[in-house]
Amino acid sequence: MFGSLTQKFQDLALKLSGNKTLTEENISEAVTQVRLALLDADVSYGVVSNFIKKVKEKAVGTEKLKGVKAGDQFISIVHNELIHLMGESESKVQLKHTPTKIILCGLQGSGKTTHAAKLAKYFKDKYERKCLIVALDLARPAAVQQLKVLGASIGVDVFALEGETNPVKVAKQALKQEGYDLILFDTAGRLHIDESLMKELRAVKDLIEPHEVIFIANAASGQDAVKTAKEFDEQIGITGSILTMLDGTTRAGAAISIYEVTKKPLLFEGVGEKVGDLQEFNPHSMADRILGMGDLINLMKKAESEINEEESQKLEEKFRKATFTYDDYLKQMAAIKRMGPLKGILKMLPGIGEGMFNLEESEKDFSKMEAIILSMTKRERFGLVELIPSRKRRVAKGSGTSMDDVNRLIKGFKQLKMVAKGMPGLKKKLGNSGDLDQLSKKFSGLF
Repeated sequence: MFGSLTQKFQDLALKLSGNKTLTEENISEAVTQVRLALLDADVSYGVVSNFIKKVKEKAVGTEKLKGVKAGDQFISIVHNELIHLMGESESKVQLKHTPTKIILCGLQGSGKTTHAAKLAKYFKDKYERKCLIVALDLARPAAVQQLKVLGASIGVDVFALEGETNPVKVAKQALKQEGYDLILFDTAGRLHIDESLMKELRAVKDLIEPHEVIFIANAASGQDAVKTAKEFDEQIGITGSILTMLDGTTRAGAAISIYEVTKKPLLFEGVGEKVGDLQEFNPHSMADRILGMGDLINLMKKAESEINEEESQKLEEKFRKATFTYDDYLKQMAAIKRMGPLKGILKMLPGIGEGMFNLEESEKDFSKMEAIILSMTKRERFGLVELIPSRKRRVAKGSGTSMDDVNRLIKGFKQLKMVAKGMPGLKKKLGNSGDLDQLSKKFSGLF
């Protein structure tokens, strides 16, 4: 996600790894590299300056930890300060009121309408809230129709007044609707901030008296998104933000800076184009991703929501002994498929880089892998005989695939078993990580 910044931090850790201890000299050189990396990632100069000052103070005053490399120790300091910079802990939308009223605001093109639907689906699925989305974006052509289509796709009601051009009048009628636990107001945006936009938003806010005013920020716009968030906060008062387009190759500037600049929490992050591609923002998770440490926090959340506890417990013993079979592999691959593209899931594991695995992630390729395993004999599927070339040719012919496909599956299976065998060492490296321990149990047989 933050390829360039992540690579620079990893290069820095590698460079420092040759030092036995942190000294003022190598700390000074390291913080210079961190400063340049953050500025290049479009983090604001003021935020970078304060961040560097804190990192240097912590690093200079840190005692050498026995058995810990200087590079790891320095990156640990950076990691902790990144967490602090982004808000320390998860902030949640409070649902104490019935109905809870939420206004979504931001510039045109930031993703407000899409994220109105994403939020409605999130609250409907996770908290079983009956949601209503109100169409107040009356300036953009087809915005109301877009909202209706999205609402229909997730089974959520959309309120709109045909022919009405005044959002205050629409909001007034929407507030009369009964039987809803949560009402989301999708407001209009502009290509830039102007007085007419702010006047309209203030009028809508005064009428609705919302419990939350959430700013939708496009992460791809970097510091422009942060500056705009600050201006919206100063003029209408926001309670939090959502970062969109975090699934692309965007720089980390907005993610790192927006909390520090607005002092309002990041609540969610949009991680894809689908209506279900929304997750809670977690500063620890984001710091891990920025530094190339995987994303165990969100991986655990996905696992808990998609993997059957009873099934995972049955395979836990096999996982610990790395004795699972192609048959187990097939069952657990189906569980991973429910969590999203396989490549994306594997990238959430610490220490796994781009291109390490050749496992395909599409529906077509998953069906191909399934066909290959189902074309094996029981003895082959349970690993009782070696898949020699003649057997591979038979399996390829029986599954309608090629020898390359069969070899790719076998290679991926062996690589995943290596990951399983390496999990104890990974746990030792990361320390007593509750997330990692739970992940090992939840993902029994996945690897």
